[in-house]
Amino acid sequence: MKKGFYNLLRANFLISRDAVNNWRFIVYCTLLAIIMIASSHSAERKVHEIAQLHNEVRELRSEFVDRRSALMKIKMESTITRKMSDRGVGPSETPPFKIRVNIPE
Repeated sequence: MKKGFYNLLRANFLISRDAVNNWRFIVYCTLLAIIMIASSHSAERKVHEIAQLHNEVRELRSEFVDRRSALMKIKMESTITRKMSDRGVGPSETPPFKIRVNIPE
């Protein structure tokens, strides 16, 4: 047991006669580990990007609601009347009427 452990520490399995198979397996495991790490980093990057886009959507939705409410206030008749009274224009006293034109055939 002591000799086997000592051989393992000295890495005799890498320099023995059948070391080619061991090296192939080590390179294979290393490539798999590199691919796994790259995949993990890619997934994490996508998760962060999704979170950032989600926050941006919330912010834009909030801005949309604020702008829509401001537009509703601007479109109100009382707001328009108040702004136009500064220019000397007021609401009409008489209601509008339709003008009909009869075209002879």
